[in-house]
Amino acid sequence: MRVAVQSAAFEAGTEVSAFSAGVRGAGAVVSFTGLVRDEGGRLSAMEIEHYPGMTEKAIAGMVEEAVARWSLVDALVIHRHGRLMPGEAIMMVATAGLHRGEAFAAAEFLMDYLKSRAPFWKKEFATDGAEWVAAKDADEDALKRW
Repeated sequence: MRVAVQSAAFEAGTEVSAFSAGVRGAGAVVSFTGLVRDEGGRLSAMEIEHYPGMTEKAIAGMVEEAVARWSLVDALVIHRHGRLMPGEAIMMVATAGLHRGEAFAAAEFLMDYLKSRAPFWKKEFATDGAEWVAAKDADEDALKRW
């Protein structure tokens, strides 16, 4: 299990290849990479803040829960902080399970958690000003299925 909260960019293909090479006994590896979204073409940048130590501990707890709940062979979460531009990779999740169902479910669980509960604060800088990103009801609703 690896949790990385970092400012540095990462290459998703390289990360998935390294993750896959390190798992033994898995029948499936699922990965998801989230990008900084520019809806409407008005976003110039996003800034993500966090509390070092607290953020990693919180994410590690959810990864441990996912590993136990879905009997995963391994899991990886990378999440960036700092200033990011539209189209840049902001986060990725990779899960390795005995079967694809468990790997997919665990990956979705982790993505829903990261979107709604991980202690990050996001601020969008747009052509018409800057504003903090508020929690969305749809993201909260997604957590209810778990």
